[in-house]
Amino acid sequence: MKRQLRNWIKQQKKQYSPLQLTTWSTSLLDKLIDHPRFREAQTVLLYYSLPDEVRTHEFVERISQEKQVVLPVVTGDELELRRYSGKTDLKKGSFGIDEPTGEIVTDFSSIDVAIIPGVGFDKHGNRLGRGKGYYDRLLPKLQSYNIGVCFSFQVLPEIPTESFDRPMDEVWTQEGCISEKRYSQ
Repeated sequence: MKRQLRNWIKQQKKQYSPLQLTTWSTSLLDKLIDHPRFREAQTVLLYYSLPDEVRTHEFVERISQEKQVVLPVVTGDELELRRYSGKTDLKKGSFGIDEPTGEIVTDFSSIDVAIIPGVGFDKHGNRLGRGKGYYDRLLPKLQSYNIGVCFSFQVLPEIPTESFDRPMDEVWTQEGCISEKRYSQ
């Protein structure tokens, strides 16, 4: 079932131009920056996007001027978290993603907000990943307020879940928060 959902979303993405996805990404992230939890956060876990994800490259640079930004690095079957200190700090890593070479972050409790990508989400905060389980292994270690981000066509009526799945606290698209908020702000 999850494989079918991933394939369906992959086909949906082909209907939109890179310019459209960039425009939607900017709209989503401009809304998210006003979120009370995001405004108050000192340390934010972000991600350096793949071409088919909500595009975060410019956002990471922008936010790093005022907040401590942490980015994931694929290490074997795990995501290692590292401080972002600028574009010159990046090198090509797994899956062709630019990854930071900065200081390793082991104090997960210092992360206030985590912005999490996904292939799809539902309104209950359930996340459909790429199937490798990287975020499935990372999320239980975090104590942060977790916000899933995707484009509106990636919101599904329901995502099958397993006992280890951790729902997001909120899910955002370019249209704003679409999830049933689980926690107060």
